[in-house]
Amino acid sequence: MDLEQILPAAIVVAIMLLVGLPVHEFSHALAAYRLGDGTAKLFGRLTLNPIAHFDPVGGTLLALTFIGSAATGNALGFGWAKPTPVNPMNLAGGRRGEAIVAAAGPVSNLVLAIAGALPLRYLVHNPELVQQLGGVGGIPFQVLYLFVQINLLLMVFNLIPIPPLDGSKVLFAFLDRRTEYQIRPFLEQYGFFILLAILFFPPGNSIGSQIIEPILYGILRFLVGV
Repeated sequence: MDLEQILPAAIVVAIMLLVGLPVHEFSHALAAYRLGDGTAKLFGRLTLNPIAHFDPVGGTLLALTFIGSAATGNALGFGWAKPTPVNPMNLAGGRRGEAIVAAAGPVSNLVLAIAGALPLRYLVHNPELVQQLGGVGGIPFQVLYLFVQINLLLMVFNLIPIPPLDGSKVLFAFLDRRTEYQIRPFLEQYGFFILLAILFFPPGNSIGSQIIEPILYGILRFLVGV
């Protein structure tokens, strides 16, 4: 394994566990609280404290998949924090309120990606400075690049309109009631298995990668300006 590839990925995973995932879940909690639901606050989740949001399984998977894929030169992975408890019955705006709460998490990842893309864009257009920092393979450049990439990945992935992902709540808000009642129970019952099929089949070039990667790298190129 190449330490020069693994170390930046490990740093980014640490940043995501300490900042990125807590910001994502805090955004859900804050949106719910502003819309009238104090469930997350009651459970101590209206905070940026990473301990309150850490999920051992999701955090471990994020580290293993992201660092492991970085060793192959293609840093993609998945993981999650502890889901934020929300009572949709308390939310103002009904389904639209639920959609706003759901979208708050992915939007926070977009904001973090933009925050990382600004200095990265500056570096891309100042190659002499990049060389002073060790080139495009140097740790500072790689950490910024991977930080932007993983936040965009989490945003795009979470917006897939299949339960239990955030995008499903957004989808349901735009459906008429009859259509929602017809498809929501099925998707909520079998959504996890549908996601597994999308993410891992066919092996080597899954349906999910064919959908996610063009969107991910398209946004990445736009933000960085390359």
